[in-house]
Amino acid sequence: MRAIPTPWHTIGPFFPRTFFHDGDNDLNRGAARGQRIVLRGRVLEEGGAPCVNAVLEAWQADAEGRFAHPLDPEGRDADPGFLGWGRAWTDEDGRFEFRTIRPGGYDDPAGRRAPHVNIMVIGSGIMGRLQTTLFFPDEPANLADPVLLSLPAPLRPRLIAAPDSEEKGVPAFRLDLLLHDAAGGETPFFED
Repeated sequence: MRAIPTPWHTIGPFFPRTFFHDGDNDLNRGAARGQRIVLRGRVLEEGGAPCVNAVLEAWQADAEGRFAHPLDPEGRDADPGFLGWGRAWTDEDGRFEFRTIRPGGYDDPAGRRAPHVNIMVIGSGIMGRLQTTLFFPDEPANLADPVLLSLPAPLRPRLIAAPDSEEKGVPAFRLDLLLHDAAGGETPFFED
């Protein structure tokens, strides 16, 4: 994968509130195995202005590093209580939140993947979908993850979430996504 610059134009898409339902941001709709966590952050435009009404989708492996997908060779053993996918919408301050479990790592043809959550962003002013990956702090497997290592070393910390305040005993992590920054401080996004 290679990092790409974020295009900057004011156009749609525009999504109606009916596009979302209560609980769409909860990947734990069943009785998922694993450590429950909260992922939150803000989507920001250049200068720190909030990106309002952006749609974020998150997908990830279960706690054992399996996807409930036919292309995963271990998909038949994926946690049936874990959805693995969710959708959130940014509010007037650009905030979003997902409820999920801490994912497991897994083997990939490119190399061993560290626990991570894939995030896609679409919204007004974005000329297509943006894809990035959230990694967890203090994770030894980050040192060998092929996606994280594909970035220049100074950009890697921009994809590592920070611990955030717990919510009712559930650990939380925060990663803000900066869509464009003339000084080059934006979040790294990847092509398909």
